[in-house]
Amino acid sequence: MPQNHSAGERFGLSAALTTPFDKNGHIDASRALAHARARLGSGCSSVTLFGTTGEGASIADAERGALIDAFTAGGIPASSIVVGVMENSIADACRQAGDALRRGCKAILLAPPSYFKNLSDEGLFDWFSAVFNSLGSDARGIILYNIPSVTAVELSVDLIGRLRSAFGSVIAGVKDSSGNWTYTEKLLAAHKDMAILIGDERDLAAGVRLGGQGAISGMANLFPERLLHMIDDGQEDPDLVDAVRQLLNYPVTPAVKAMVARHTGDMEWRRVRAPLVALSDADFDVIGRVFDRLHMAKAA
Repeated sequence: MPQNHSAGERFGLSAALTTPFDKNGHIDASRALAHARARLGSGCSSVTLFGTTGEGASIADAERGALIDAFTAGGIPASSIVVGVMENSIADACRQAGDALRRGCKAILLAPPSYFKNLSDEGLFDWFSAVFNSLGSDARGIILYNIPSVTAVELSVDLIGRLRSAFGSVIAGVKDSSGNWTYTEKLLAAHKDMAILIGDERDLAAGVRLGGQGAISGMANLFPERLLHMIDDGQEDPDLVDAVRQLLNYPVTPAVKAMVARHTGDMEWRRVRAPLVALSDADFDVIGRVFDRLHMAKAA
């Protein structure tokens, strides 16, 4: 099986950035840029735009390009930006991925098509193959995104192996946000020679100890230093894990945004784009207390 990473090279921590919106519902590029700079300054090796935490499925092509341009104009190199792509159409996925890659972005976090259900490995292989073939010489840095709680599609370990055999180093890694430890163990056993990124912070330290190379993490919007202890040392952080468990009692993206608002004191961060809805004031207060407890606790 092709090797994608040289010995000692690791992906590290990428902050799955939340996307700020102004009162008119437009992306607030200056607020996003300041937030990204702070994450990179706190030890993140990259930032990820337009993932699940970033409401990527609700952000149009023109907005994507404009925000990437704002980041690069503001001093964040494209090589430090991962771009999420969540499309059903092969042409749309290829267009979004190709645009980001031609701008020099580090990688593409590519989710499977998710409108049709009960998809076979054969159908998924054909879809991914069509995207990669359409990208042609631009195809590189693809991080396959396994998040069945959102897509209702699990990327089987065998499918990942088949895509690697067919497309080699085009496949740079897998982000596993399944929260299914049995699956994660199988994935690491079969493919730890490339970047396996643990998307569920509850499994991060254990995944790193088995060869995981880092994370694309929504909690890195808030606590990158704590996550880096988990990634660099395989060190458990029970307080952070407990906070994640509590956060999962709420819609995740509005809850992370609520924590960012609490952390910064900037209530503009609470805004989300339809069809998501911001947390109620009562839920915001509960999430705020979760943040406060974690903020005061020392890393394990």
